[in-house]
Amino acid sequence: GRIGRMLITLMLWKLGVLHQPNFFVSGYFEAHKDEYIERMRAVSATGDWTGWVAFFLEAMHAQATVNIETADAIFRLHGEMRERFREVLNSQFHDQALDFVFASPIFRNDRFVDRSGIPASSARALSRRLVDAGLLRTIEPASGRRAAMYAFDPLLDLLKV
Repeated sequence: GRIGRMLITLMLWKLGVLHQPNFFVSGYFEAHKDEYIERMRAVSATGDWTGWVAFFLEAMHAQATVNIETADAIFRLHGEMRERFREVLNSQFHDQALDFVFASPIFRNDRFVDRSGIPASSARALSRRLVDAGLLRTIEPASGRRAAMYAFDPLLDLLKV
């Protein structure tokens, strides 16, 4: 099942139907598990490929709709957060910080310092401001040499759907 779903995604990518091999229908199948199992059994028992293909295409359509809605929500959130980051950070680096947390919504502060392109002292100050403003949640506080770990919940909440 899982390998077949991966192979279908890779085949669609290879055929140019998908631009990247990152379309997965497992969420739909999990939500419709009984029908999924019934359709697979029908192929084995009676050769009902038509029923399976119709179900699979329905799953692809439904998952594509969810993916588009999620992408639109992420795009809207990015626009909203651009203004919030600008206000909260009051720094020339607000866009770099925003792009970093969208690319890595869970991160350790040392990674933010190393990979954001923001000078180290500024990056540390910006992460503190984001925590103070409630835009980042501390998962693990800094301890000794271990950097703090943060989560950008507004994006994570959209991705849980």
